[in-house]
Amino acid sequence: MIDDPGPAAGASRPVRTIDARSLRGLAHPLRMQLLELLRLDGPATSAVLSERLGEKTGTVSWHLRHLAEHGFIEEEAGRGTRRERWWRVARDRTVLNTAEFRDDPDTRGALSVYLHELVSQHFSRVVDSLTEDWDDRWRDARTISAWSELRMTPAQLAALNEELTAVVERCLPGPDAEPDPDALPVIVQLQSFPRRERGGA
Repeated sequence: MIDDPGPAAGASRPVRTIDARSLRGLAHPLRMQLLELLRLDGPATSAVLSERLGEKTGTVSWHLRHLAEHGFIEEEAGRGTRRERWWRVARDRTVLNTAEFRDDPDTRGALSVYLHELVSQHFSRVVDSLTEDWDDRWRDARTISAWSELRMTPAQLAALNEELTAVVERCLPGPDAEPDPDALPVIVQLQSFPRRERGGA
C-alpha cells in the first residue's frame, strides 16, 4: 500500500484509490517530477516548472494537462490568465494498492516505472537535505534511522504503520494555524517493509 496524503492537512479528506487507468497516466518520469514540485512547493505555472526542470514549456504543459485529466492536479481558479494557467495538486488523499496490479500484464510496466520513480524521489530528498548547508539546530534535529531487529506478522506491521501515521498526522497544522516564524517545511518519509530471510553460514 502506498499512501500519498497530499498537500492539505488532516486525515478526513476524501480518499481516492488509484485505478489502472490513472496509474498508467501517472507513471511517467516527467509527470512524477511535476507532481513532486507542485506537492512540495505549491501552485505554479508551466513556465515556472519548465525553468525548474530545464524542459520546454510546451512539453511541460502537455504533461500537466495529462495529470489534470487523471485527477492528480487541478487548475487554481481565480489565478492567472487564459495564457498563463496555475496548477495545484488535487485535494484528495490518494492510495495505491500495489497488490491489485501485481498480476495484471497491462499495468505491470506502469507500476514498475511508478515505484522506481517514487523510490528515486524519496532517495533524492534525503541526499539533497544531507548535502545542503544547515545550521546545528537543524542538523541535530533531523534523523535517518533504521531498525532491523524487529520480527512481525503482517497484521503487526500494518498496525505499526497506522500508529506511526497517526503520530505524524497529529503534527499536521490545522487550516487556520499560524506558522511559527522559525518553522520550515519538514518531510517525514515512512518506509517499513519485510525482508526475505537468508540462511546463515
